[in-house]
Amino acid sequence: LAKHLIAQFGSFAAVFHAPIEDLARVKGLTESSAVALKSITAAATHLTRADLTGRPVLNSWQRLIDYCHISMAHSVREELRVLFLNKKNELITDEVQGRGTVDHTPAYPREIMKRALEVGATALILVHNHPSGDPKPSREDIDLTRLVIEDHLIIARKSYTSLKNEGLM
Repeated sequence: LAKHLIAQFGSFAAVFHAPIEDLARVKGLTESSAVALKSITAAATHLTRADLTGRPVLNSWQRLIDYCHISMAHSVREELRVLFLNKKNELITDEVQGRGTVDHTPAYPREIMKRALEVGATALILVHNHPSGDPKPSREDIDLTRLVIEDHLIIARKSYTSLKNEGLM
């Protein structure tokens, strides 16, 4: 069954990130088993978030990238997350600010800044995924980043792009 799931969804990670409805349709996988797989994904994300909460996010680039991959790399819809940080660069909260389609998510810098003030953030990290698997930034990605400025990560299944590292900011 495990080999069949990996073959059907394309990878081990994709199995865990597949929508529960898709998992439930797999012959030999009960609804309870599908729920159990989704619970494992939720637990892993929660544990990774707990590892970052209250600790400096920017002292380990790889830990940040790993967390973002676990949280959103396999999502079938584009989503924009904002990691709100305190003055020690510790994670206050990670929030989904918008969910969109396969290739677009609406983003409103005013709302991002409003929320940053509400949670007492002194810094933030924008991150969104590209369900296509291509981490190359679009014109809209670049424009949004310039509005908010600092860095903007694009997460894909097997890689990521930092607009700052690409010299786009």
